[in-house]
Parts: sequence; structure tokens; C-alpha cells
Amino acid sequence: MGERPNWTSGKLADLRTLFPVLQQQINGHPLAYLDNGATTQMPTPVLDAMRDFEQHDRANIHRGVHTLSQRATDDFEAARATLKRFVGASGPQHEMVFTSGTTEALNLVAGSLAVPFEQPAWLQAGDEIISTTLEHHANLIPWQQAARRAGAVLRVLRPDADGRLQLADLQVLLNERTRVVALTACANATGERPPYEEMLKLARAAGALTVLDAAQAVSHEALDMAVLDADFMAFSGHKMYGPMGIGALVGRRDALARLTPLRFGGDMVEHVGELDAKFAELPMRLEGGTPNVGGAVGLAAAADFITAHGLGAIDAHVRTLRQRAVQALTQVPGLRVLAPHAHQSAIVSFVADGVHPHDIGTLLDARGIAVRTGHHCAQPLIDHFGVGATTRASFALYNTPEEVDRLVAGVAYALEALR
Repeated sequence: MGERPNWTSGKLADLRTLFPVLQQQINGHPLAYLDNGATTQMPTPVLDAMRDFEQHDRANIHRGVHTLSQRATDDFEAARATLKRFVGASGPQHEMVFTSGTTEALNLVAGSLAVPFEQPAWLQAGDEIISTTLEHHANLIPWQQAARRAGAVLRVLRPDADGRLQLADLQVLLNERTRVVALTACANATGERPPYEEMLKLARAAGALTVLDAAQAVSHEALDMAVLDADFMAFSGHKMYGPMGIGALVGRRDALARLTPLRFGGDMVEHVGELDAKFAELPMRLEGGTPNVGGAVGLAAAADFITAHGLGAIDAHVRTLRQRAVQALTQVPGLRVLAPHAHQSAIVSFVADGVHPHDIGTLLDARGIAVRTGHHCAQPLIDHFGVGATTRASFALYNTPEEVDRLVAGVAYALEALR
């Protein structure tokens, strides 16, 4: 991002006061929350925005003429406008659909492209889909299923021994039958950031629809749909200091128009007869049922919170913490850091000889340090490294260098105690 972190210890202390959950002790120790790749915590501006909606404007949207319904509708659509600006999708060629999160968004895309809806299915028998070994299961399993439904072929772009994806390898896979390329902006199991901008460009040039899973990037990396060659991009609120159960699918209007609604019912129709229905225009046709309006308000407040503190500054901060952790962890005997080169990340994942990650995680928790252990819903990538489960620490704008040092000391203690 080009910006250097300028957050002093005092600045970080002030930031941390905005996160009530951090003001507690776990097992007699101050909480060091290092599981942000799974879920970030929410600051008071987000909590206050959601509380204000629930206490003053809570009502169903679009269908009411009373004051609260009109306020709720305004809140919902204002949230949409804020989030579209946040990801550079405020132009007329783009639209944004609220979903329950990245998983629903990616399932909506993959499931829709394999079936006809007001036009022939995008995927036909013999067509090809490209995904990658780096993906979260939510950007792999839906494409496995879409390939089966359509009779298409799923091809997997595999990384090199260090976990990197190569542009040349993608170029080899692309051909006239490639109809979809789906990839991540950041591998949640290792922190690897593929050159997705160039990969999307290659895929678009080959005539494929392009899908970007931005769940792990949205909290600290600038994502500009106005310049990205992405037809679809998905992200989740709980990865970016917002609420759980809310996310978004942003896309080009012509690409979104190909999608089949997952939910048929109220608020996504213009007219309904006994035997047929006429569906509403985007985005409402893809938002059937009562939406999570409070969640949308919270998600927009989270985007404003990130903007207020500066994406560049946040990115520089979490990268610095990741680098500090990598440098220290690689000095621990018998410990291997996966993708240590992935410096554009907020994630560090590691394994230790002869010690199970769950045991490491348990002993870290005893010291008040929260990390994630397991396959991280990315088993093909873990299998690629041949390591089984891993321990993963992931950083956010409220984490401190001292917490990184506590992590490293806790890991060293755990290894000594468990061997």
C-alpha cells in the first residue's frame, strides 16, 4: 500500500479501547486475540450503529408506508451505497447484493452458472472451470458441484513447492473452453497472496467469467472493482470488524443478471400469478425474504471504520506484525512456517515436529492467547504441504507487537512442555 505504520503504543492502546471484547482476561491473562482470519472483533462504532438501528428504525423494508419502514429502507440502501463505494463499485456498471457471507455469495454464483434462468446456462457440457489449490472450501466445493451439474470439467491450478501460484501455469490451463476462473485474494491457510490482478486479467482476456474471494483481503487491502478484471467479488462482514451473518456479492451488472435466485419469495418479485411470476430487477431479485438490515447497517459502519483509520495504515500494521512473527517463529527449533515469504498478509501458519497443533492451541489458550488450529477449511492446500493440521495466528489493527512476542514465547513454552 506504500504507507508505513505510524501507530505508537499509545495509538494502539486508544484503538483497543474501542473493542470491548478485548478488555477481559482469559485464564488469568490479558486476552491476545490472534484468530482474526476466522472472525475479527467489532468496535463500538459498529456496535453503536447496529444498536441505534435496532432501537429506533427496526422494521421490514421496501413494503411499508409507515415511518419506521421507510427509515429502515433508507438505512439498508445507504449501507449498500457505502459498501459499493468502499470496494470501488459505485459506477452504473456494478451492483451489490447482500448475502449471509462469502460462502453464500460464492454458492450463489457457482450454483447459478450451471443452470438456465431466463437464458441458457453459462456452463455447458465440456466447458472448463479453473479454481486453485489455495482456495477455502467455499471457493472449491461449489465449483466441484457446478461442474457435475453442467457436465463441465474442473481444472485446478496448483502452487509450487513454496505455495505460490504462477501466472505461466494459469496461462497453460486457459483455453477456448475455459468459462470460469475462481480464485482467492489471499489463502486463508497460509497467507499467500497470489498475483490475482494479473490472473483476473488473463482470465478475462480468455473470455472467462472471473470470481474473486476477497474474504481475507477486505479488512486491510484496497479492492477496487473499477479497475479489477473481476465479474464477481465476495466478502464477509465478520472478517472486517463487522457482524456475523452478513456479507456481499459485488459484480458487474451483466454478470449478476445471469444468476438464479437462491431464494424465491417475497420482495424479489414484481408480479406473481398462480402459475408464474415476474422477477424484480437487480439487486432485489437476488435478495428474497426479509434481509439482515441490522447486519447491513453494521457492515457499512465497519467499512466506514476501516476507511477512517486508513486501509494503507492498517495494511502496513498487520504486515509488520506478521513479519515480526515470522522472523521469531523461524528461529524456534523444530518449527516450520508455511509460506514465510507471504509478506503481504496478516496470517502466519506453522507446524512443529512431533507436536499436534491442537495441543499447542490449548496451551496458548491457557496463557490467554487465541489462535486457530486445524485444516482451516483448506484441506487441499494443507495436503499440498504434506503437514496435516497447522496452528494459525492472524492479525488485526488492534493487535500489538507485545502480543506477537507473547505468541512466540507461548509456542516455545508449548513445544518444550509437549516434547
